[in-house]
Amino acid sequence: MTSLAVSDHQAETATPVKVIQPVWVRIVHWTNAFAMILMIMSGWQIYNASPLFSFTFSRSITLGGWLGGALLWHFAAMWLLMVNGLTYLALGFATGRFRRKLLPITPGGVIADTKAALTFKLSHDDLSKYNSVQKLLYAGIITVGVVIVLSGLSMWKPVQLHWLVSLFGGYDIARYVHFTCMALIVAFLVIHVALALLVPKSLRAMIIGR
Repeated sequence: MTSLAVSDHQAETATPVKVIQPVWVRIVHWTNAFAMILMIMSGWQIYNASPLFSFTFSRSITLGGWLGGALLWHFAAMWLLMVNGLTYLALGFATGRFRRKLLPITPGGVIADTKAALTFKLSHDDLSKYNSVQKLLYAGIITVGVVIVLSGLSMWKPVQLHWLVSLFGGYDIARYVHFTCMALIVAFLVIHVALALLVPKSLRAMIIGR
């Protein structure tokens, strides 16, 4: 009887499990990762059909097999990415997550946290709070995501969206902008995955929320 009372007391006074990543964040995160990988691999195959630079991507890391197949994959993933991205932006603003997580971003904070990260002294004790480097990277990749979608739309429908093409300075420049944004996203993914491996509890939080 006493042991049961003690157990009940411990259960009542136990620290509640803190939810780091809510369900909707985890859903859009993994959906976005899936769609982005499809977009990148099919995009590399599309690039190979008309390279901007003096190199092409290995067929082993491309998707679609040829230009027509790559375009089908690219457009299919595009709709998934756009719907998912708009959902993420809408919920991020509506719930106040962007304001809480990404603001404020200060130059001093970014410099200090960058130095701490380079010397492996950056704390990861509280995963519910982003450090200044994370804030800058996440805010930056959201901006890059918007730009890559707009540049992609201008390339897809250059006649119908001629005003959008004009904003980029022409079709050819839009291609370079699109490629640059792709390179930035790939760089972000490499850093993101590397940090997730260095801090496994952050990956666990994105899978189970806690």
